[in-house]
Amino acid sequence: MSSWSATASPLPLLFRRRSSGEIRNLASVSSSILPAFGTVVDEAHLQLKKFVIAPYDRRYRWWQAFLVVLVIFSAWASPFELAFKKVATGSLLPVDLVVDAFFAVDIILTFFVAYLDKSTYLLVLDHKKIALRYVTRIYFPLDVASTLPFNVIYRIFTGNMHHQQVFGFINMLRLWRLRRVSELFKRLEKDTRFSYFWVRYIKLICVTLFAVHSSGCFYFWMATHHKQANDTWIGSQINDFEHRSIWLCYTYSIYWATVTLTTVGYGDLHAVNFGEKIFSIFYMLFNIGLFAYLVGNMTNLVVHSAVRTLFMRDAINEIFRYASKNRLPEGLKEQMLAHVQLKFKTAELQQEEVLEDLPKAIRSSISHHLFRKTVEKTYLFKGVSEHLTVQLISEMKAEYFPPKVDIILQNEIPTDFYILVNGALDVLKYKNGTEQFLSKLGSADMVGEIGVFFNIPQPFTVRTKKLSQVIRISHQSFKQIVQSQNEDSKIIIKNFIEYLKDLKQEVREEIPFLTELLDDLNIEHIQPNEPANYQGEANMEETSETSTPGPITMRVIIHGHRPDEGDTNGKLIHLPESMEELLKLAEKKLGKRGSTVVMADGSQVEELNALRDNDRLFIF
Repeated sequence: MSSWSATASPLPLLFRRRSSGEIRNLASVSSSILPAFGTVVDEAHLQLKKFVIAPYDRRYRWWQAFLVVLVIFSAWASPFELAFKKVATGSLLPVDLVVDAFFAVDIILTFFVAYLDKSTYLLVLDHKKIALRYVTRIYFPLDVASTLPFNVIYRIFTGNMHHQQVFGFINMLRLWRLRRVSELFKRLEKDTRFSYFWVRYIKLICVTLFAVHSSGCFYFWMATHHKQANDTWIGSQINDFEHRSIWLCYTYSIYWATVTLTTVGYGDLHAVNFGEKIFSIFYMLFNIGLFAYLVGNMTNLVVHSAVRTLFMRDAINEIFRYASKNRLPEGLKEQMLAHVQLKFKTAELQQEEVLEDLPKAIRSSISHHLFRKTVEKTYLFKGVSEHLTVQLISEMKAEYFPPKVDIILQNEIPTDFYILVNGALDVLKYKNGTEQFLSKLGSADMVGEIGVFFNIPQPFTVRTKKLSQVIRISHQSFKQIVQSQNEDSKIIIKNFIEYLKDLKQEVREEIPFLTELLDDLNIEHIQPNEPANYQGEANMEETSETSTPGPITMRVIIHGHRPDEGDTNGKLIHLPESMEELLKLAEKKLGKRGSTVVMADGSQVEELNALRDNDRLFIF
C-alpha cells in the first residue's frame, strides 16, 4: 500500500456536509482542515476508507455535542459525590454507570477516527496508525481511568461496598472530560452563527459556577472529616449536620463559597479550625486570580463594542483642534466633521478593511452584485459589452458623502469621475465671485467625465444635496480598460457626444470650445481619455489612414515651422508607424515637405516609439 492510500485530502469534507454541495455557513469553513501549500493530493484517494470516521463528519460532531452534556453532569457529580458519599453509592450510582458506558463507547470510536497529520495537513486513514497514535498518547490512559467504575469493580471482586474516600478522589478523574467543554467553546467562538459576546459570557458564567460548586463541596468534605463536628464552619451553625438533609448542607456550602468568592464575607459562616483557615487562605488567593480573569474578560467584551465610538470622538476632537489652530472657515470645519461622522456610520456598509483581504475575484463579484444595475443605466455605458461592464465595475470604489459637501471642485485637475448610486447632487458654477446653480443630478447620473475626456480642469463644482453614495473610477483605470475594447470605445464616444448635444444651453456656454467642437468634429474619430487642447491651439483633423475604426492610438500635434517661430497653430494627427509616413502625412496636412522632426525644446526625434501622447512635433 502506498503512502497516499493512508491519507486523504480533507477538502471533500467541506462539501460532504450538505447534500446540495454548497457551503451555506462560514463556520463549516472555519472548522475545516485544509492541506498545506505544496502538498500534492492524489485525486484517486479522496474517499474515506471503510470503518474510518472523519473528525468533522456531522454525525460525529453531534455525538461529541451529546458527550459534552454528559461532561456537564460529571463536572457537577464528581465533587458532589466526594462531599456527600451517600449519593455516590445510592441514587447517583446508576446514572454514573450509564454515563461511563457512553464514554466507554467513545473510547472505542476513537480507534476509528481519522486524525490530521501536522506535517502535511492530510487526514491519516490507516487503522494501525490511528490506533497506535491514540494508545501512545496521554489521552488513552486518562480516558480509561476516568471511565472505569472502580467502586463497582471493587465490589464485584470483594463483595463489599467500600466506604472509604479513596474512590471519591478517584472519581475526580472524571474532570478530565472537561477538556471537551473547552474545545466546544473554542469552536463556538469561531462559529459565526453564534454571538461571540454571549459565547464568552456563558463561558465565564460556567467557570464561575464550577469554581463555586467545587470549592463548596470540598469545604463541606473537610467538615465531615474533622475529629470534632462542632469545631467546624458548619457544625458551629447546625448541630448534627451529618445527619441533616443533603440539600440543606449543600445550600450552606454554596452560600459560603459564593460570599467568599465575591469578597462580601458577612461573617456568619467562617473558618473555625486550623485546616479550614488554611483552605480559606488558598481559596481567597485563588479568588483574586479568578476575579481578575472574570473582570478582565467582561471589561474587554464591553469595551470592544465601544471602541469605534471612542475612535470617532477622538477624531472629532482632533478636527476641532486642527480647525481652531489653522483658523479654518466654519463651513469647511462643518464639512470635515460631517465626513468623519459619516465615515464611522457607514463603516459597516463599506468594510474596506475586510474587502481588502478578500481575493480580487470575490471583491469584483461583490461590486458587480451591488452596482451593475446602476452602471448599466448610466448614459455613457449603454450598449457596451458585458465584458467591459465587468471590467469597469471591478475598478470602481464606493464612497459616501454627507449633505453640503463638494465632491468635485471647479478648476481642479481631473483624476476621477463619479456615478451617483443614490442621493442628489447640484452642479454649480463660480463666475464673477458668485455661485450659480446649473442643474440637479439624480441616480445613475455621471459627474466629472467632461474634464476627464477632454483633459481640462473640471468646468463645474459638484456638491451633494443630501446623503449620497457614489462609485468612483480613476481616468487612468478607465483609459487602460477602454483602450483594448475597439467596438465599445466607439459606443462610449457616441454616447458621450449625444450627451454633449443634449446639454442645456447655459451649461454649454460654460465650456468655451464645446459648441465649435460639436459643429466641426467628426464624432467617429474622437477617442476617450486623450488630452487635447480645444482652445484654438490645434485644429483637430484625422488622417485618411485612420478613417477605418481601429484601436486607440497615440496622437500628436504637428507644426510646419521651427520651435522658435511664434505660430502656435497645429494639426492633431494619429502617429503613424514610421518616420517616412510621418513626413508624408505632414506634407499632406501642412502643405510643405519637411526632413527634420524636433521637439519643442529643440531635441531631434529619431524614434517614434519615444514619443508620448500630445507631444508637439516641429517639422521643417
